[in-house]
Amino acid sequence: MTLVTILAAAVDLEAAGPVQTIARQFGVDWWKFISQVISFSIVVFVLQKYAYRPILEVLEQRRRKIEEGLANAERIKVQLAEARQQSEDVITQANVAATKLIEEARSAAKSLQERESQRAIAEAEGIIAKARAATQAEHQKMLGDLKREVGRLVIDTTSKVTGKVLTGADQKRLAEAATRELAA
Repeated sequence: MTLVTILAAAVDLEAAGPVQTIARQFGVDWWKFISQVISFSIVVFVLQKYAYRPILEVLEQRRRKIEEGLANAERIKVQLAEARQQSEDVITQANVAATKLIEEARSAAKSLQERESQRAIAEAEGIIAKARAATQAEHQKMLGDLKREVGRLVIDTTSKVTGKVLTGADQKRLAEAATRELAA
């Protein structure tokens, strides 16, 4: 109600008898009542303008921030799931690459081992061949030395047994005969 209607009602109430009687009985003073209504209206207007609306605006801002936070949380969940999938893909690719590298390393090691084994076998065969050749040469040398020594011993023995001095031709003939006997 407006102020004028309240004042008009108050004036009308003074004219009426029973209302005025009841108002007096309860101790209603119309001028104080009207002044309290005006004061209350001013307080309501000030609170509405300076307290209630800012509080509602703050609550609306909080509601929007909460909605944004929930939307961000949902977006972060999706991004986290994507990041996990990407990390699993990267780990899978790394495992495949590592397995491939390991297989290549094993293959390279096996071929290197085979090459080294073949090279070692070839070197061993070379050493064996050289040893056989050296042994054969040593054997031939020893046979030559043995033949000369046997020939010399045969000549010395023959000269002692016969008691005569052997000539160069006799020595040669006896040495050849001893060599033939040894060779057979």
